[in-house]
Amino acid sequence: MPIYRLYSHGLPLAGNTSTPIDSPTRPGYPAGVTSSFAPRIIRWQQRHGRHALPWQATRDPYRIWLSEVMLQQTQVATVIPYFERFVARFSNLPALAAAHEDAVLALWSGLGYYSRARNLHAAARAIVANHDGKFPAIPDAIAQLPGVGRSTAAAIAALAFGQPCAILDGNVKRVLARHGGIAGWSGEKKVETALWQLAESHLPRTAIEAYTQGMMDLGALVCTRSQPACSACPINTDCVAFTQHRTTELPTPRPKKILPEKKVQMLLLLDRGELMLEKRPSRGIWGGLWSLPELPSDSDPAALCHDRFGFTTLTLQVLPRFSHTFTHFRLHIQPIQVQLAPRQTTLPGQIWLPPADALNAALPTPVRKLVAQLERT
Repeated sequence: MPIYRLYSHGLPLAGNTSTPIDSPTRPGYPAGVTSSFAPRIIRWQQRHGRHALPWQATRDPYRIWLSEVMLQQTQVATVIPYFERFVARFSNLPALAAAHEDAVLALWSGLGYYSRARNLHAAARAIVANHDGKFPAIPDAIAQLPGVGRSTAAAIAALAFGQPCAILDGNVKRVLARHGGIAGWSGEKKVETALWQLAESHLPRTAIEAYTQGMMDLGALVCTRSQPACSACPINTDCVAFTQHRTTELPTPRPKKILPEKKVQMLLLLDRGELMLEKRPSRGIWGGLWSLPELPSDSDPAALCHDRFGFTTLTLQVLPRFSHTFTHFRLHIQPIQVQLAPRQTTLPGQIWLPPADALNAALPTPVRKLVAQLERT
């Protein structure tokens, strides 16, 4: 069965063969409520939803795809300036495919989750190579592109091509979990399966674009994580969380865990007014970006400069320590500014730039912070 099959509106939940998902008689739903979920979402979106975002008012799959990738785990307000700069530089898919990866990463610098940029670039090249430069319109084909999952592919197919596909991003999960009374963390397979079934059961037969945008808008503007504006919600009359006073309980949050902590020294190596940057490996944290040399927190910076690079250290200045939090760990950074004797060679994978020029490179956020401070001194 294709993953994007349009389920009938009477699809039961797993393990429940008698009561449809959106049935008025389903436990938690008030008696007499009819199934008009999608029409209410569509009407609300047309009147109250977002219509002026820079990637709206278009059926261009390139811009819709770019926005969907940028919006993964990132707020709309943060994405807008990056999106606008990106399309100003790479106005269409062939332009992106022809670009050097460094140029793509430089425009992405500061947006985080850099694998998205690398995958975006790889996907553009795959479309040129495998689809004659034409963005695929079928959801299953879109989902085969690097960095595109089921929900992102469905959003592109719905918004760009009018395909009747269900989406399940973070905002939509919250709306459906509350409205349908689905308990449990959405990262659990059985909970995610139930949410997908619910999402597919509500799909409209027309106006899929307004419905898809409406689900995202409702989660972002009304059904927010904290203090949702339930009185303004178009589906509050049959929302389990609202009618049962469970909005703080649903959706079930991710189980808390203690973030591992790591310590590292970062070296700002200076020679005749220029700063050394190193190219990081393509895989891993900050893959493909330009960064600063790192060493363990208990290592000797002068010894590293000599043994690893063949540099002679003139002065060392310890700068204020700061921290940077990733999804899976917290990094404590001890910056050290090092003045070197004039170097004799530049090794492969290194570049030397004035700090002002280094700020135009693809830098991780904490490195950009350090370089900006250096440039101001």
